[in-house]
Amino acid sequence: MPTTLPDSWETALGGELDKPYFTQLTEFVAAEREQHRIFPPQDQVFAALEATPFDKVKVLVLGQDPYHGEGQGHGLCFSVRPGVKTPPSLRNIFKELRDELGYPIPDNGYLMPWAEQGVLLLNAVLTVREGEPNSHKGKGWEKFTDAVIKAVSGRPDPAVFVLWGAYARKKLPLIDTSRHTVIEGAHPSPLSAKLFLGSRPFGRIDEAIKAQGHDSIDWRIPDLGPIG
Repeated sequence: MPTTLPDSWETALGGELDKPYFTQLTEFVAAEREQHRIFPPQDQVFAALEATPFDKVKVLVLGQDPYHGEGQGHGLCFSVRPGVKTPPSLRNIFKELRDELGYPIPDNGYLMPWAEQGVLLLNAVLTVREGEPNSHKGKGWEKFTDAVIKAVSGRPDPAVFVLWGAYARKKLPLIDTSRHTVIEGAHPSPLSAKLFLGSRPFGRIDEAIKAQGHDSIDWRIPDLGPIG
């Protein structure tokens, strides 16, 4: 487990890493890593916070827990590393981008270009056992990521919160909706794709970003070509 936060998040998160629950969480994850394969690798657990500094967050997209397949989870929700097959939920996100904004579906699922433009791709739970979704649910990560959500909500600068699915929408009480915009909708997973596809969230996100005085996001993911 990382023992420090990225510099831009240190003050914002108010000593969360020093609290008893985080000590217990650290011990749990360390024990899990001794017994099981855990994703993402230890140096990528805070990858979302590293990629998107606290004062640069324009959009917060909330996922549930990391992908649990070989090489998939790398610390950004919905994203996979170059060379890894695009998972179904992300495929549906790309379909919606194509149908709504006309962007071609890319040959990869690496969402770092979004993160670098101010899209915080945050999972509610930051680690998972290989092949066992939700295996680290309820162990303390939710307290930490709730603190992340509240920190962004508490900034003077407004942001857009994207809550896809019932799990994400439970976090609505953490957000000051008088100052921030919340985009709610169905989850892009195959189970709810019929409701997600056609919901046109990206134009609404961009409208809200512009109304808040920020530059809109370029949602196009560049093709990377053959890997290896």
